[in-house]
Amino acid sequence: MPSQLRQKRVADRLQREVSHLIQQEMNDPRLALVTVTVVNVDRELEYANIFVSTVGDAARRREVMQVLNNAKGFIRREVARRVQLRRAPELIFHWDPSPEKAEHIAQLLDDLKAASRTAASPAPPEAKPPDDDPR
Repeated sequence: MPSQLRQKRVADRLQREVSHLIQQEMNDPRLALVTVTVVNVDRELEYANIFVSTVGDAARRREVMQVLNNAKGFIRREVARRVQLRRAPELIFHWDPSPEKAEHIAQLLDDLKAASRTAASPAPPEAKPPDDDPR
């Protein structure tokens, strides 16, 4: 069984190769702006979970996932040719929602900051009634 360091190196290499294939060599306009965010390889180096993300709505996400799953054989063959492994891992594509979540959190923080700015603005001083107490 490979060490954790080897797993990490194989995952990093797969990420670079799959990214290069998607962005440079697959001339499919449906894959424009697709980013490979994370690759996880199991301990036996048989399966590679590839997480991808892109801008767009749910229809765009479905389209990208369909294109990648249809091109899975081509991508695996090219990866096997470029990465020196006894057996090329089976590629499993997943949608990575973390960029969308990060954008949502950033928007919430911006809203909070704007709300705190309006709440922190100094209010006009109120007229204080004269103090009639002779103490």
